[in-house]
Amino acid sequence: MDTYSLHRGSAPLLVSLPHDGTHVPDDIAARLAPSARRVPDTDWHVARLYEFARELGASIVVPLHSRYVVDLNRPADNASLYPGQNTTGLCPVVQFSGEPVYLAGEEPAEEEIAARVERYWRPFHEALAGELERLREEHGRAVLWEGHSIRSVLPFLFEGRLPDFNLGTNGGASCSRGLQDRLVAVMAEQAEYTHVVNGRFKGGYITRHHGRPEQGVEAVQLELAQCNYMDEDSFAWLPERAERLQQVVLQLLECCL
Repeated sequence: MDTYSLHRGSAPLLVSLPHDGTHVPDDIAARLAPSARRVPDTDWHVARLYEFARELGASIVVPLHSRYVVDLNRPADNASLYPGQNTTGLCPVVQFSGEPVYLAGEEPAEEEIAARVERYWRPFHEALAGELERLREEHGRAVLWEGHSIRSVLPFLFEGRLPDFNLGTNGGASCSRGLQDRLVAVMAEQAEYTHVVNGRFKGGYITRHHGRPEQGVEAVQLELAQCNYMDEDSFAWLPERAERLQQVVLQLLECCL
């Protein structure tokens, strides 16, 4: 557990936060381009944002390391999740800005990538799968909630400003229609934030791999626009904005339960 933390809850809900980590080992950090050393593509503060989920009885799994070490929401074979669109890979070499992650010639080779998968990727996924199975066995069913956030304007990845709430269910395949409809109803009933379902972000590897509603596991990804709870330039947490946002996220998780 030196690469992740797992809080085991009592409710049939697992909150996964695969891009919350910020740590980069020294040998990798020394090879990063100057603009990448701040690990700007982190899902900043999502563990803090979802801290209230403990009070709901949810389990929470959080990695220690940055997605620049290995992206836990990509498949181990690095197959593209969004063919034909700009994206980043298992061990990213391009930032969301389009700038390089590494200094020239310092990108990881295949052998190093394989080693990172074994050291960082596999333990997280074994813990996630094990906890999800524990909850399913105990309750007969479970919901896997993938918590993510991203800068609201990123021309390299999408046009214009991203909606505030981006719900992904792999086109409706990773959860039941009933759950998706209830979540959409929650977002439609509030007027402060914009929302979309299965837009630019339909759910990454974790949502697609584990979402099997016919087997009692429903998986949903929520990608939040970061401007609603933090300063996107300084990465500073903005308490008043965050509290308002948390109220809607709380309703979504209560809906799952």
